[in-house]
Amino acid sequence: MSIGTCARAFGSPCIHEHACVRCSLLRPDPAQRARLAEIPDNLVARIAEAETEGWLGEVEGLQVSLAGAEEKLSQLDRGHGQHTAVALGIPTMRGDR
Repeated sequence: MSIGTCARAFGSPCIHEHACVRCSLLRPDPAQRARLAEIPDNLVARIAEAETEGWLGEVEGLQVSLAGAEEKLSQLDRGHGQHTAVALGIPTMRGDR
């Protein structure tokens, strides 16, 4: 299920294997904030399990995903991705001044 829009060029390979929460090119959808907010809690539980089981490589990967999820939430909280109109003024010709 999507939590945003990928800004990657169509058809280009995804080095994250669709682990979008890790990707800087994911533009999170504000409507999906509740779903995105659940991801860090799940990752913390998975990190604890991996540490208990001694899966150190898994711990590292999950920590990268956790940092990514927290950054996406931070982006939403800062309002990134919310577009507003910008007044650019009306252009004039040099002779119009």
